[in-house]
Amino acid sequence: MEKLMIAGGRPLRGTVQISGAKNSAIALLPAAILAETEVILDNLPQLSDVAVYTHILEELGAKVEWSDNQIKIDPSDIKSIPMPNGPVKKLRASYYMMGALLGRFGEAVIGLPGGCNFEPRPIDQHIKGFEALGATVTNEHGAIHLHAKRLRGARIYLDVSSVGATINIMLAAARAEGATVIENAAKEPEIIDVATLLNAMGASIKGAGTETIRIEGVKEMHGCRHSIIPDRIQAGTYMIAAAATRGDVLIDNVIPKHLEALTAKLIEMGVQVEELDESIRVIGADSYGHVDVKALVYPGFPTDLQSPMTSLLTQCKGVSVLSDFVYSNRFKHVPELARMGAKIRVEGRSAVIEGGPLNAAKVSASDLRAGAALVIAGLTVPEGVTEVTGVEYIDRGYDHLVTNLRSLGADVWRQTE
Repeated sequence: MEKLMIAGGRPLRGTVQISGAKNSAIALLPAAILAETEVILDNLPQLSDVAVYTHILEELGAKVEWSDNQIKIDPSDIKSIPMPNGPVKKLRASYYMMGALLGRFGEAVIGLPGGCNFEPRPIDQHIKGFEALGATVTNEHGAIHLHAKRLRGARIYLDVSSVGATINIMLAAARAEGATVIENAAKEPEIIDVATLLNAMGASIKGAGTETIRIEGVKEMHGCRHSIIPDRIQAGTYMIAAAATRGDVLIDNVIPKHLEALTAKLIEMGVQVEELDESIRVIGADSYGHVDVKALVYPGFPTDLQSPMTSLLTQCKGVSVLSDFVYSNRFKHVPELARMGAKIRVEGRSAVIEGGPLNAAKVSASDLRAGAALVIAGLTVPEGVTEVTGVEYIDRGYDHLVTNLRSLGADVWRQTE
């Protein structure tokens, strides 16, 4: 078993480069299936989820070359083989294979996805979209079977503004006959990134980033080269870590507009934040005032930064309230922070956090962002060593984490038992 060891109490100082967005990469990789020729993705993050997706593509017959931050995918010989088990079970975003395979081949068999288990996340809106496009969808022995003689455009209203459903319907509708309109679509930057790739491949998609997306289906799509947008959640995590340790960090290769909700809360607390063209500088202060935070769909405060933000709020004076209106039960990191001395109580969708110092302890990450929260908490502890297990979750969303933190002056290392 591998664990992360953190001897905290050191302000983070220096510059950190942000990788390509995980939440874009895991949708762009299956999107390449829709092309007939080679797709090249630059700024690819080196994450375990990306590695799993490359194995899935290879199982389907794609030729994949992955070198550093670039991947080349030749989908010309790909086939829609049933995948009820195997790698698809290892990550949540394997559901994008449904839309991609349905769009290109009119059929798919995909095992129900895995991933972080912080709350059940149904795929009913995905299925609603597929059926509206003309597909038959059944659940047989834990696998989703999709089949359509012809996919035809449709008007689809999402009952929930779901990122996954929005992207999945875009993938299927890109090669359907006629026009598709997605109403109440999610607006996250990753959706714009996927639409940009699909349009470069020959699709006709308008309105990505707004609540109404219009797609005119095309018969064929071709390869292209595309650079993945920076990871706003990774950037936000380093911003929070810089503030929590009272450091001075330049977060480079970011799109500041994607981080406006976090920036506003940091400034409200008393953190100094300087926005540049493609970077953000975060300068910590000796003390912070308490704030209330509400996690909402984009452009609101990101639910994926709710857990890391909890750790920062333990460093504020007074009582802060952090509410999550995206997921109702995303507080599995709270008992672990309590092991470190945090004074937090959960009331429904909210965590009430009383500021105060934390202590070193042995804690366990239950999901990706909970792991980030525990790392940030460990960085604030002035004495002792915090041990974080569940490193495999952290590796799903943060490449080069130890290297980056050490370059900023943190005393962090991996240890194997």
